[in-house]
Amino acid sequence: MRRKIILSAIFAVTATTMMAQQQETIRMNQVALYPSQQKTAVVEAVSAKKISVTDVASGKRVGKPRAVRTSTSPWSGKKRTVIDVANITAPGTYELSVNGETQLFEVKSNALTDITKTTLKAFYLIRSGVEIEAQYAKEFARPLGHPDTQVMVHASAVSPGRPEGTIISSPLGWYDAGDYNKYIVNSAYSVGVMLQSYEQNKAYFDRLDVNIPESKNQTADLLDEVMFNLKWMLTMQDPYDGGVYHKLTTPNFEGFVMPKDCHQQRYVIQKSVTATYDFAAVMALASRLFEGNKDYSCFSARAKDAALAAYNWAELHPKALYNQFALNKEFDPDVNTGTYGDMDASDERLWAATELYLLTGDKVFLDAAQPIAERDFMLPTWGNVTGLAMFTWIANGLSPRASSPDTQQIGENLKGKLLAYSDKLLATTPTSSFDTPSGNDPQGFGWGCLAENFCANGMTLLYAHKITGDKKYLEGALQNSDYILGRNATGYCYVTGFGQKSTMNPHHRISAADGITAPMPGLLAGGPNPGQQDNMSGSLNYPSKQPDESYIDHADSYASNEIAINWNATLVAMLGWIDAEMK
Repeated sequence: MRRKIILSAIFAVTATTMMAQQQETIRMNQVALYPSQQKTAVVEAVSAKKISVTDVASGKRVGKPRAVRTSTSPWSGKKRTVIDVANITAPGTYELSVNGETQLFEVKSNALTDITKTTLKAFYLIRSGVEIEAQYAKEFARPLGHPDTQVMVHASAVSPGRPEGTIISSPLGWYDAGDYNKYIVNSAYSVGVMLQSYEQNKAYFDRLDVNIPESKNQTADLLDEVMFNLKWMLTMQDPYDGGVYHKLTTPNFEGFVMPKDCHQQRYVIQKSVTATYDFAAVMALASRLFEGNKDYSCFSARAKDAALAAYNWAELHPKALYNQFALNKEFDPDVNTGTYGDMDASDERLWAATELYLLTGDKVFLDAAQPIAERDFMLPTWGNVTGLAMFTWIANGLSPRASSPDTQQIGENLKGKLLAYSDKLLATTPTSSFDTPSGNDPQGFGWGCLAENFCANGMTLLYAHKITGDKKYLEGALQNSDYILGRNATGYCYVTGFGQKSTMNPHHRISAADGITAPMPGLLAGGPNPGQQDNMSGSLNYPSKQPDESYIDHADSYASNEIAINWNATLVAMLGWIDAEMK
């Protein structure tokens, strides 16, 4: 039986959460720092004087903190001072004092373990179609909502075996974001990025117990949680032709009510080529990683068959792109929920072919994946999964299942591109306002930037560390996590349930409607978004339009404060990998 780390209370308040409220001028990781990592704080001031660090337990001054440089924001012109406290290595709680103001911080050997567990546990809390039980969720328990056993086939999704109005069962899965719908494209990305991190850190995740109903079995909790969503995804494949429905949704978004109070009819909507390729990719990846698993003994073979059927359908329907505007002109009822529209399926095809080649060794898939070698490195997002395919080649290009000279060349080519990209990232840190390799360009802020920029770049740097063993890349990933956890322009820790100045009002229906003051813990906010698409009427009082300050902790702010499974998945993948490396 695998050994698991027992977490006595997954939602226990961390030591740093009980600390005094953060002062507005000192910005620092509000969760915890590892003894051996670099440690910096940023002060909203041109100069930093009377700098000291005090050990809270003993009351003695320790270390030699110092101001190392002044930074200037390239867009706001704000001057800030970077403080180095790297020589504080003994575990404990400390108080940093600068210019008469103070900030508490913690140093401990498992700095990111609790937050990794809680961000993974968040997926249990957003499960659909089951009761969320008090023994696992405590005050966040809730009754079953959206059983999805009476889902209707929309007019856009008909096939010879399933005419319009056919009732199908499509239960389980995760609620996608602030809403209650389920989308294949985003689910595939979310499962994919977490499985990739698991593959690189199996021993770590195999020990990580987050207290979910499946925790007593022999399978890692991350895999158990992913399986809950994979089971739903399998129900989204039309058994008559292999195509995959784009989404399961109500025609319109529900109000801010609890799941049990939602009563709109739910539909499966049009089969799309992007959803079907994404489904093929993640089923092939999951088939490989669940091979030989005793708890899910039948899954690997079933997932392989499903992946092959999906790929074949997608190859025959290259123009089946999801265009909700056009769909609503042709079919009723109109659908006005999230689109996950994407007019280019070439990246989804590359990912599907990559994963199927690694699973089967069939040259047909190698030929389809070959063009990836000509692409520049790019960060993975739900809308462009080329980066996920690249990560697979980089990590597995030399595996026994992909050992031909051609595959070795693809892997080596992409490794070089990833390292060049990573080095370019790290080159921006010495002049960064917040001592990070990300967030140094205004284009790096926007919808979901904390995941799609900071976390995705963190994952890239972790792959660079895996390739080279050079700790500078691991340190870069740590610096990006520090930004998310408080060392940033707003001073927020952007993960609910952590930090002294934490996101409290995410755009998330359950958190807004459950009657509990605290939000559901472990959720990553989207982050600063200068587009402010939710503020066209001017009713939201954003504090700033500066790229890195354009954030408001308000439930109506879907542009800066929504949550989403793809964002949380990328955070879990990055934090877990960092924690595994630092142990």
